[in-house]
Amino acid sequence: MTVLDLDRAWDLHPQVSVRPEPFGALLYHFGTRKLSFLKDRVLLEVVRALKDAPSARAACAAAGVPDSDLARYGAALGALAGSAMVVERTSA
Repeated sequence: MTVLDLDRAWDLHPQVSVRPEPFGALLYHFGTRKLSFLKDRVLLEVVRALKDAPSARAACAAAGVPDSDLARYGAALGALAGSAMVVERTSA
């Protein structure tokens, strides 16, 4: 499992498309042809907030994730990083 540093900036991979669904969302990576299911609407909000947040921790805060749940959301983001759905942002 990929360990995601919550204090670094992350974003969706440029080849990932997000389709919101009542249960959360579907993420499709056009490069790898992988499909991921987000079964948590708050996680969807975290993923959406990544592009404007200075860090994954800030994206979690913007989505209303309490500090007590940061480890769980960090693990979920780590799984998305492991499948190349989210990537570390290297430029501002």
